[in-house]
Amino acid sequence: MTALPLTRPSRTPMLAAAVTIGWFGTAFLASALGAFRTAPGAPPVALATAALAPPLAVLALALGSSRFRTWARGLDLRFLTLLQTWRVGGLAFLALLAVDALPAAFALPAGLGDVAIGLTAPLVAAFVVGRSSRLFVAWTAFGVADLVAAVTLGALYAADPVGLRHSEVSTELMTALPMSLIPVFGVPITLVAHTLSLIKLAGSADPHPLPGVR
Repeated sequence: MTALPLTRPSRTPMLAAAVTIGWFGTAFLASALGAFRTAPGAPPVALATAALAPPLAVLALALGSSRFRTWARGLDLRFLTLLQTWRVGGLAFLALLAVDALPAAFALPAGLGDVAIGLTAPLVAAFVVGRSSRLFVAWTAFGVADLVAAVTLGALYAADPVGLRHSEVSTELMTALPMSLIPVFGVPITLVAHTLSLIKLAGSADPHPLPGVR
């Protein structure tokens, strides 16, 4: 009788969890120390770097590293999709709008877009993943566009030189805890998840499209 060879469990989930926890901890500590608050007349360089650097780094790896693409294609697309469920927390934007803590031109599109993606993520994971790549890409594109629009509007309504659309209420609240965790952790990790999803999808076929959808 031949003994079956023992296989070593994958360390990917533990590594991903460690990176995520470390990332969150760093973002929290930096926020607590006021690293993302901007001095009067200064642009929000630290906030923009924290929000954009991680997804841009993942995009660079996706374009330049075949090993990274191979790793990403081994991820679970349904799990990556379900990660977007947290975006129902966009209700916080609407709650803050209700008490005049955020400008409506920022809070309404950012909040409603996030809630829409968060509520539909379980449905997409259950009924779209594995059935229609085009529908999944369209949903993902909307999710990415919502994040980009939120970051852009947040900058436009900021109380600094970048803020070209000054109003009685600015988005300065987003530079301090707890709301600062959204642009410096929530937005980039969500963009990373979207990017990984597209890499995974690019390496998979779409053998069972939904009726009428290809």
